[in-house]
Amino acid sequence: MKAKEFLDLVRDVSGAEPHKRERGADEVPDRLSAYSPVEAAALATLLAAAAACEKSPSALEAQLHAILEMTSTGHVEGSHLTHLREIHLEELPEELRGYVTDLLEG
Repeated sequence: MKAKEFLDLVRDVSGAEPHKRERGADEVPDRLSAYSPVEAAALATLLAAAAACEKSPSALEAQLHAILEMTSTGHVEGSHLTHLREIHLEELPEELRGYVTDLLEG
C-alpha cells in the first residue's frame, strides 16, 4: 500500500465526523491483502482506540467488524486490541457485545 493511501485511510478512520469514521472502517476490510504486517497492526490499534471512544453505534459496529476482519491477516495480536478493554459492555447493544467479547477472547 502506498503511503498516501495508508494516510488517507488513517485520516478517515480517525475523522471528526461519525459518518466519515464509519466509511473509513468499512473500507479497511476491502484492502486486507494490501497491508504490510506493520500497517495491519497499526490500523488494528487505531481502530481499537477509535472503538473505545466511539459514540455512534453504526461507526462502532463498522470499527469492530473491521478489526474482526483484520484478525484474519495473522498480523493482529491481542496486544493491538487492548483499548477495547475500555469499552463498557453493559452499555452496548447486545449485537455489539459479541464482537467485543470475541475480539478480547480471540
